[in-house]
Order: sequence, then structure tokens, then C-alpha cells
Amino acid sequence: MLATIRIGHHILAQGPVVKRLANGMIVIRVGQKVLTGRPISKRVA
Repeated sequence: MLATIRIGHHILAQGPVVKRLANGMIVIRVGQKVLTGRPISKRVA
């Protein structure tokens, strides 16, 4: 499943979900990198 996350205030990244954390953040994989951020609602993305 693909997810869009926000990193900081201006950076967005999209990629397959690796896992969901207990604090509500999502971990995604983008190429060789693994990024963690807050999910963006589907109606905004």
C-alpha cells in the first residue's frame, strides 16, 4: 500500500508502507532510504 507522509513543514514523500508506529507516524521506503513522517489525509493528497 502506498502512503504519502509529511517530513517537517514542507517536504512530502510517497512510497510503500513498511510499518505504522504506535505514535501515529508511518515508515515508508523510498529507493534505498527509509523515511518516517506523519501521514497526509487522502483528501489532501
